[in-house]
Amino acid sequence: MARAAGAAEAAAGGRAGHRLTETPAPAGPGTTLRGFFGVFRYSRRAIELVWSTNRVLTVAFAALTLIAGVLPAAVAYVGAQIVDSVVAAINAGGRDASRVIEFVVLEGVLVASIAGAQRGLSLCQSLLRAQLGQRVNVMILEKALTLELAHFEDSEFYDKLTRARREASSRPLALVTRTFGLAQNAVSLVSYGVLLVQFSPWAVAILLLAGLPAFIAEAKFSGDAFRLFRWRSPETRMQMYLETVLAREDYAKEVKLYGLGPRLLDRYRDIFRRLYREDRALTIRRDAWGFALGLIATIALYGAYAWIAVTTVQGAITLGEMTMYLMLFRQGQSAVSASLSAVGGMYEDNLYLSTLYEYLDTEVPRSSGTATRGPDPSDGIRFEDVSFTYPGASEPALEHVSFHLPPGRSLALVGENGSGKTTLIKLLTRLYRPTSGRILLDGLDLEEWDEKALRERIGVIFQDFARYQMLVGENVGAGDERHFEDEARWREAAEKGRASEFIEQLPRGYHTQLGKWFREGRELSGGQWQKIALSRAFMRTRADILVLDEPTAAMDAQAEAEVFEHFRQLARDRITILISHRFSTVRMADEILVLDRGRIVERGSHEQLMQKNGRYAHLFTLQARGYR
Repeated sequence: MARAAGAAEAAAGGRAGHRLTETPAPAGPGTTLRGFFGVFRYSRRAIELVWSTNRVLTVAFAALTLIAGVLPAAVAYVGAQIVDSVVAAINAGGRDASRVIEFVVLEGVLVASIAGAQRGLSLCQSLLRAQLGQRVNVMILEKALTLELAHFEDSEFYDKLTRARREASSRPLALVTRTFGLAQNAVSLVSYGVLLVQFSPWAVAILLLAGLPAFIAEAKFSGDAFRLFRWRSPETRMQMYLETVLAREDYAKEVKLYGLGPRLLDRYRDIFRRLYREDRALTIRRDAWGFALGLIATIALYGAYAWIAVTTVQGAITLGEMTMYLMLFRQGQSAVSASLSAVGGMYEDNLYLSTLYEYLDTEVPRSSGTATRGPDPSDGIRFEDVSFTYPGASEPALEHVSFHLPPGRSLALVGENGSGKTTLIKLLTRLYRPTSGRILLDGLDLEEWDEKALRERIGVIFQDFARYQMLVGENVGAGDERHFEDEARWREAAEKGRASEFIEQLPRGYHTQLGKWFREGRELSGGQWQKIALSRAFMRTRADILVLDEPTAAMDAQAEAEVFEHFRQLARDRITILISHRFSTVRMADEILVLDRGRIVERGSHEQLMQKNGRYAHLFTLQARGYR
């Protein structure tokens, strides 16, 4: 998923770039401590997530963790018994070694059990990793389906989505693994402590406290690494976008033709160098402090060695007990170190998991509409003083737009790029909601319509329609999800969209793979793709509103004339909205709206607007002059 960055992400990345220079306010000790413990609130959610993914594996993981935690202390105890039994047998003249054999066999069984538990843990972890990675990715995609168009056009949202996709799919299992590992080490430490306290309670205290300095440093640098990860999300997305531009076939022509490759690759390298400098500085600080503070634990370990050895020489403990205490102290220190490392890792995992749940908890306004039909089907579409401003924009994209379009009538929208034509269609399809004013269909405000019922009424071809890397028939079937795999409907829609003729000449007809991403994929011309998109709109047999945004821009003049003459026959009883820069097409509409900077500046039929000799007439004359 992380590789599927597109041009929209890059545009969002450009808008988000200013936040790279932000610096955090300094945090006091109290704030840092609260933040450290507060971030663990995601641990419970992660464990619930793993539990709901596979309960059997989770229970097996927990049971094997407990076994693996108890057995090492038992091995140390049996090891001490072996040494003392050997010494006793030697002192007895070596006549009876049966007890030694018994303890050796027992230790072998315990060691084999530990190995089995570790293998079981590895198996559970591998199976859970596969299932949980899929589960989290599905959760991310399911959330994406509930989001509004505004979310996908917002740079801050893309930062949030990128962070969730990059790290969070693997972090829940890492967090749970560390949690169980912490439990395992805690069990081990309790069992070590029970045996070690018989030597001295101070030995237990030294064991526990020696690893704290290194742990504090690790927790601090985990937080620093996470903050660095958050701040540079826009730059990371730009890197992903540059990878896409340099390695995708739909960019390859221009990149080669204009010689952009070296320049974009240099930009890619520059971003890496900046990120690498930050990573290198953090890594050096982290490892230097870790080594320095880790020496404290090493000094404590060998101090305890000396203490235990001297005590043995003084005859206070047996040789077997000395062996056991040395083993307990060494393994205990490893367990303390692993526990503190697990806590630091859990802290870091929780920080990264916050990005996943920030994304999953993104608020999406719920549609309150439930209506599936309006009170007056003969009223058609009404825009009443509609204005709209994109989030974050300073100027409105549409301003005080009003018009009425009854059933059976056609409307053309004319204007320069950026005049608000496509924005108007986004409002009609409720991809956005008006800032002010209202839009009615069949006498009912769009806000009161059930979203699914509303969109089933509308067939749309956007200028930037999707070119799915799927079968030809599936590209057509995408227009109506309920009949996505209905070949009879594919053929009927393709006939209406004037695409059937060239589809039937393809190697496998409607089952031909399109695009170059997959084996045996075929690429179509721009005009053929537009006929596919037009056919897609005709898949919606119940749609009585057809919207065409530059539907024939890539077709030749003859194909365009044929398509529109055919389209006029098919759409005779429907509401039709057409956006086009070709006035030969526009003049067919019953009414034409001329938009300029979001406002309607002229309206009327082609003949009426030509008689006014205004903006429309001027644009029509300019275009007609080009054909003389």
